[in-house]
Amino acid sequence: MALVSRSDRRPSRVGRLARRFLRDRDGATAVEFAFVSIPFLLLVYGIIELGMVFLLSMSLENAVATAGRQVRTGQAQIQAMDKAGFAKAVCDQMSWLGGTCKDTIRLDVRVVPSFASTNALPPPPNTTCWRPGLPGAVVMVRAYYAWPVITPFMAEALNYHDGQREVTAATVFANEPFNAPTGYVDTPCAN
Repeated sequence: MALVSRSDRRPSRVGRLARRFLRDRDGATAVEFAFVSIPFLLLVYGIIELGMVFLLSMSLENAVATAGRQVRTGQAQIQAMDKAGFAKAVCDQMSWLGGTCKDTIRLDVRVVPSFASTNALPPPPNTTCWRPGLPGAVVMVRAYYAWPVITPFMAEALNYHDGQREVTAATVFANEPFNAPTGYVDTPCAN
């Protein structure tokens, strides 16, 4: 015969509260719960979503800096990397996004006249540039990632377009001296 302790026979505190909630026929408790729970859950979802946007922003910054190093050291030019290869290098650094990265990211890699001129450049249109440059060239790498916003008040409060937040990361550097491959042509971008 098993001994049953006194605490096993008594209903738990949560169980007592649940039974009392179910027995209450006034409805005041349920109405109060509805008033409090909906804003609370929206706030919790908003905080989680904002945290995801910050995580994406930090991941994108790190990925652009890491992949941009291949351009800065001349590895991208020597290996004849194209825009798709560079996008893969950036997305490989953000593997937690799964397969959505390559479809959603826009990259703009272009040679600029000087470090000072990068402040005056507008964001690129839907067509972006792939120009990693020659040794010593000042290069700007920009990445744009459209993150879908789910929480309704976040999209309206933060003025997102089409229910998406465009997360941006950029880095500017001067290419290191490297031996440009034979036949490498530094073609300027159309835009």
